[in-house]
Amino acid sequence: MYDYVVVGAGSAGCVLAARLSEDPAASVCLVEAGPADTHESIHIPVAGGNLFRSHLDWDYDSHPEPFCDGRRVYLPRGRVLGGSSSINGMIYVRGCPADYDEWDQPGWGYREILPYFLRSEDNERGATAFHGTGGPLGVCDGRALSPSATAFVAAAASAGFPLNDDFNGLRQEGFGNFQVTQRAGRRCSSATAFLHPAMTRPNLTVETNLQVHRVQLERGRVTAVIGSRLDQLIEIRADREILVAAGAYNSPQLLMLSGIGPADSLRALNIPVTVDHPWVGRNLQDHPHAWLGYEHSRPVSLLRASEDQFVRQYEHDRSGPISSNGPESGGFVVTDPSATGPGLLLICVPVMIADNFLSPPAGHAVSFGASVLKPRSRGQVTLASPEPTAKPRIAHDYYSDPADLELAAAGVEIALEISQQKPLKPFAERAYASPASASADDLRAFARSHIQSQFHPVGTCAMGLVVDPELRVLGVEGLRVVDASVMPAIVRGNTNAPAIAIAEKAADMIRGVPPLPAHDALEDQARGPDLVPD
Repeated sequence: MYDYVVVGAGSAGCVLAARLSEDPAASVCLVEAGPADTHESIHIPVAGGNLFRSHLDWDYDSHPEPFCDGRRVYLPRGRVLGGSSSINGMIYVRGCPADYDEWDQPGWGYREILPYFLRSEDNERGATAFHGTGGPLGVCDGRALSPSATAFVAAAASAGFPLNDDFNGLRQEGFGNFQVTQRAGRRCSSATAFLHPAMTRPNLTVETNLQVHRVQLERGRVTAVIGSRLDQLIEIRADREILVAAGAYNSPQLLMLSGIGPADSLRALNIPVTVDHPWVGRNLQDHPHAWLGYEHSRPVSLLRASEDQFVRQYEHDRSGPISSNGPESGGFVVTDPSATGPGLLLICVPVMIADNFLSPPAGHAVSFGASVLKPRSRGQVTLASPEPTAKPRIAHDYYSDPADLELAAAGVEIALEISQQKPLKPFAERAYASPASASADDLRAFARSHIQSQFHPVGTCAMGLVVDPELRVLGVEGLRVVDASVMPAIVRGNTNAPAIAIAEKAADMIRGVPPLPAHDALEDQARGPDLVPD
C-alpha cells in the first residue's frame, strides 16, 4: 500500500515521483514497464538512435495512413526509466505563449505555466525572464557544431529568414541552433534530472520491468494497479491517488483496458464498462514531418562520430560529434501573419536519415525538412485487443485535413529554397530524397510519400474532454492523468519540456501546494532584458 502510485516513468512520471516524495510523510511507488536506464547508449547523445526497435522502445507503428499513400509511420517511444526523454533528440523548445493560452483551461495559460518551466530548468546561459537556473533539468547549448548544421542556419539567412538565438525567448520565429537537455555533454533525461537524485529516499519505491495491465476500481474509486512481471501478476494498492503518466499512446490504452473509455468499443472487446468516456483515445495530434536529404563528399557528418579522434575529443571535454543530439539546428517560419505563432518548424540533422531512422547511413549527408506545427488533422488510439500486452491501434490520420498537406508542401518548398543557397551548396551535392520538381503536385506528393512523425503525440486524454483542469479523470475518484496526453492542443515546439512542466504543476496540485505566482515574461522583458523573476 502506498499513498501514490505513478504509472509510467517517462518525462512526466519521473517528475511526479521526485516531487511527491519530497514530502517524507507521503509514500510513492513509481511503476515502469521497462528496465533501469543503465544502457550506455542512453547517456551518450549521438548514440540514442541505436535504441530504436530495441527492448527499450515500445516500437509502435501507425496503422496505414489513408492520406499518405497507405504508409505506416514508425513511432518510437521510450520503454525505460526516463521514457522517451531517454531516447529523444533532446531539443529544448517549449512552444509559443499562445499555445498555452489557446488551451483555454483555468490555471494553464502561459503566465501560469511559465514559472514551472523556470523551476525545472538549469540553463547554462543563466537566469532571465524566460529561463531558470538551479532546477533539476540541465539545459545547454549544443557542443557538436557540425559544419553542415551550421551551414543550414547560414543558408536560411541567405534565403531571407531571420536569425534567432533563443527559441524560448521573446520571439520564436527565426533560425539558429537548438538548446538541448544535456549536462556536461551527456543526456539529461527526466530520470537523470529528477528521479535518480530522489531514489535514496526511503518513501520512494521504483518498480521496473512491471507492465501495468489495468487500474482497479471499487465503487467509483481507483484502489490499485494490476500488472505483471515475468508472467507473475502483481497488485499495488494506492491509498490516495493513482497517477497515470504513460504517454499519449499508453495512457488512453490503460484507461480503456480498465473499462474507462468509449462504451461501444469496450463492449465489442468484452471489456466491462466502468465509465463511458467517448473522448478517451480521441483528439490525437502530432507534428508530421518530411525530410529532404543530400549526400556530399565532405567527411564531416555524424557518420564519423566513432572515429578515434572524436572519441578522444569527447573524453577530453565532452564536445564534438559524439555530443550531437542529432537535430542540431533549425528554425521557425511564420506562414500566416494573422496567426498567433509560426506555422512550420524546419530541422537540420548532419547525417543521412535512411528508412525512417531504421537503417544505417550509406554515406556522408545532411538531412533537413519541415514539420506542420498546428495540424488540424486528428487521429485516435483504440484497443486492438483486450489483451493488455497487445499494442494499441494508432491511427494519426495525418493530412486528413487538406490544409495540413498544403502547409507541409510549403515546408518542402522552403527546404528546397534553403538547399539552393550558397552556404549549403558544399553539403547539397546530390539529392537522395527530394521532390521530383517544385510544382505544387510534386511538393504534395513528396510530403505524402515521405511523411514521418516528429514523435510528439498529444491530446488523447485532453483537459476539458477526459480530465478536468486539475487533471482528474472525469467520473472517477482518485485517478489523474499527468503527461502530454492531457494537452487539448499540440504546442508549437517539442513536447518533452511541456510534459515536464505539466508534471511540475500537477505535483503542486496533488500536494495541495499553492501554485507558483503567475509570471508575465513578455512584459518583464519589455521593461528590462536582464530582469530575473522573484
